[in-house]
Amino acid sequence: MEENKHFTIDWTNCRLCPRECGADRTRGFGACKVGNTITAARAALHMWEEPCISGDEGSGAVFFSGCNLGCVYCQNREIALGHSGRTITQDRLCEIYMELQEKKANNINLVTAGHYLPIVIESIKRARKSGLTIPIVYNSSGYEKVEAIEALDGIVDIFLPDFKYISSEMAARYSNAPDYPEIAKRALAQMVKQTGDAKFDERDMMKRGVIVRHLILPGHIKESKEAIRYLYETYGDQIYISIMNQYTPMPGIEKRFKNLGRTITQKEYDEVVDYAIDLGVENGFIQEGETAKESFIPQFDDTGL
Repeated sequence: MEENKHFTIDWTNCRLCPRECGADRTRGFGACKVGNTITAARAALHMWEEPCISGDEGSGAVFFSGCNLGCVYCQNREIALGHSGRTITQDRLCEIYMELQEKKANNINLVTAGHYLPIVIESIKRARKSGLTIPIVYNSSGYEKVEAIEALDGIVDIFLPDFKYISSEMAARYSNAPDYPEIAKRALAQMVKQTGDAKFDERDMMKRGVIVRHLILPGHIKESKEAIRYLYETYGDQIYISIMNQYTPMPGIEKRFKNLGRTITQKEYDEVVDYAIDLGVENGFIQEGETAKESFIPQFDDTGL
């Protein structure tokens, strides 16, 4: 057993995430496709986050292997399924944070770390005692228990969750998670409660706050509009909304989901962005150019581990 604040973890009967799979992760894998020892696939300066996260120097991104959501279109599928990565100790994880800080990273960006939550929390605490001073970013699918987010109070400075779906039907079809909308809504509410209003430094780098990402899927413009409407009507300018056009079809996806076999069109993207502007969204980010390219996806080759 490991305990942090209000959150207790039993690795032999894991109910860490909303899947509550009950797996014995000391002996095998949970719904997240990994056990109870940290596996990561990359730790390096990452230039492709929102401008206030990456800046000119880059975000210190640590890409963890495994994922509890398993979207059919995942562009990081190689690591999400646990097929790539190297097992590292908590000591090594602390060293990685410090190395990224020495490389002038603007923050430590924990990418899909929720299934290792107790270990990650302790690693941050230890690194701070060793001189880690840059903000901590929690980069998440949004499919998180409220208790997990509460356990990150005082640990995480910036939340960077997805808000993938507003409808249970789409969440069930593409992520086998019909409860995603309600789970993500509750998790986001807690994130906003813990961070309060966004704060930036003199270089316009975010020091505290919430940026919610929404990836537009081809042929699902109505879903995107409804998701953005919910976010803005619920939180207004208290959060930043990042509207993403980078959907990248993975090989063979069109055999199962024909509409997902293409990128979104400029017309589709413009329609969603115009809708957000008409709603009154001012605190937001949009993507320009052809971001849906292989080069946009990092190399998961154990760099920096």
